[in-house]
Amino acid sequence: MSKFVVAGIIQIETIVKVDHIPIQYSPVTSVPDTIFTSAGGDAFNESLAFSWLGDKVELLSVVGRNQDMSIFNPNDREVTLNTDYILPIIDNTPTQVVLYDKDRKEQIFEDIKGLREAEYRMSMVPPMVAACDMVVLSNANFCRPFIQSAKEFDKKIAVNIHTYLPEKEKYNVDFLENASILYFSDDTIKGDPFDFVRGIADKYNTDIIILGQGSKGLILFDRHKDINVHYDTVKTNEVVNTTGAGNALFACFLHYYQETGDSQLAIKNAMLFASYKIGYMGTSNGFMTVEQLEQWGNLIWGSGRPGI
Repeated sequence: MSKFVVAGIIQIETIVKVDHIPIQYSPVTSVPDTIFTSAGGDAFNESLAFSWLGDKVELLSVVGRNQDMSIFNPNDREVTLNTDYILPIIDNTPTQVVLYDKDRKEQIFEDIKGLREAEYRMSMVPPMVAACDMVVLSNANFCRPFIQSAKEFDKKIAVNIHTYLPEKEKYNVDFLENASILYFSDDTIKGDPFDFVRGIADKYNTDIIILGQGSKGLILFDRHKDINVHYDTVKTNEVVNTTGAGNALFACFLHYYQETGDSQLAIKNAMLFASYKIGYMGTSNGFMTVEQLEQWGNLIWGSGRPGI
């Protein structure tokens, strides 16, 4: 069991299944079982994934002042998250609407409310960081002070950048310079993806980079293994919804990388973890346990420890 401090975004998400993206105008569309609303966000989803894998997690985030905290721990979920460090200090909780179709295309509408101006109460953070194995951050403004706290206690920093835009790189320099491990999605990456990964790694001296490529798989860069390699997806479930799959993959990778120090073993387990998750509706559903991962690893690679 590892200990993670996870600081980042929590939001209320509504996921809508549509026939095609872009959608065709219709005044009313009525289809059963196509709209799902729940808690989500990268920090929330990563914390759930860590918890299902048996890790200890401290989840730190900000939500609306009148937010009902029970939405973060529904009665029918086996895993319970500690909400003590989710601070209700902004006017409203960030929200997001995700449209997705059968071809795994997504169109996302987000409203981060007052998140940019939020300031986390850092006085409670140092003891948690001191006791953890790794600090996992979103690239939200309120997460910046966590970088200094992690450095003070010599803790590894992993950052979920997710969407990369060259014109906004300057706003992420703090995160890029200090992270040992980075996760990106390729949704907005132009040009050769291997060149992009190598360029970021060389510029910021990053140890590990994961570039998620949706249905095409991912690229794993590991400076110490001297690899910059593509992995195809694996299949465990029929695809229902891919929202949150990147968060699940990133958390599972960090779990196994912290445990073993082997990035290739960790990424294979993470791909299994994510492939199972996309068979479920909702970003906070469909997480496997370590025991289930071992079973699937045995089926696919002939060993409970992929890559061995």
